Amino acid sequence: MPNTDREAGARAWELGLVRGGLAPGPLNAITDVPGIRVGHSTVHRPPEVHSGVTALVPGEVAPGRPVPAGFFSGNGYGKLIGSTQIAELGVIETPLLLTSTLSAFRVADALVSWMLERPDCRETLSLNPVVGECNDGFLSDIRSRPVGEPEVRAALEGARCGPVAEGCVGGGTGLGALGFKAGMGTASRQVTLDGQPSTVGALVQANFGGVLRVGGRSFTPADLGVGQRREPPATEDGSCVVVVATDAPLDARQLARVARRSVFALARVGAGYGHGSGDYGIALSTGDGRPGVADGSLNPLFEGVLDAVEEAVLNSLLAATTTLGVRGHVLPGLPVDRLLARVRERG
Repeated sequence: MPNTDREAGARAWELGLVRGGLAPGPLNAITDVPGIRVGHSTVHRPPEVHSGVTALVPGEVAPGRPVPAGFFSGNGYGKLIGSTQIAELGVIETPLLLTSTLSAFRVADALVSWMLERPDCRETLSLNPVVGECNDGFLSDIRSRPVGEPEVRAALEGARCGPVAEGCVGGGTGLGALGFKAGMGTASRQVTLDGQPSTVGALVQANFGGVLRVGGRSFTPADLGVGQRREPPATEDGSCVVVVATDAPLDARQLARVARRSVFALARVGAGYGHGSGDYGIALSTGDGRPGVADGSLNPLFEGVLDAVEEAVLNSLLAATTTLGVRGHVLPGLPVDRLLARVRERG
């Protein structure tokens, strides 16, 4: 069921819902960062199952070719597999997968199997799979754990550069945020650091509570004339995993600073940061070996992270559609035309 009669594919930047002095990259997606590929695998058996997995692959990442990374937990009510080794060593050595809470462990096992089959992992005796999760149990039969090895392989092998599908797809299929149907979202910004051009991109798995904010103004479902057959989970519950990538040559400590800003950015769209919300940020660099960036020069990158994450969440809402789920639960799609009208009314 469509949620709007707006022009298909319109996103927050195009609709004027986000502002700022930094321009998006050509695709306005995390894949604007060189070396980043994204793939989705969706499990859709309505009304009982709405789930899936999303894979983010930085280059040819492997134990022998780790990628610098930083981690931040805004609220740790979640299961981000592999996070402690990221925090300790400042690298990731596998692709990063995003899925449903109770499927996370099957997904991690499948990722290990996929990695061990690679020729460059023939001698591998230890591996740190990185898997984030959000709870899609309001709309999907989460206890059936529908995401497993076939879906993981499909997402990994289908990972590509280029446009990234958003909304009800992959790890975002059964998710909702801020009272509306949400899911996967992405955006990017172009920045200049120490006179060198760089790109920063965000991929968001949006599933958190709060009240939607656009341009500093709040909009509840009731404000936009939206109802639902049953109440969604309490507004403080949910989760959000934000992945930020950049080609700026940052070290692990600096990337941890970037990861913090990715979680801070959720406040711009009205995140509640509640007791039951797992709010995580992971940042990684595909830098090409240039000299590092001084800490005092990072401000443009921080600004780009805030802008990209804000838009990525809005894009996840704009792309998602009303979904009827398990036990008659419904999450409404964001009525974009009504939102645009209300934004104009409020100046």
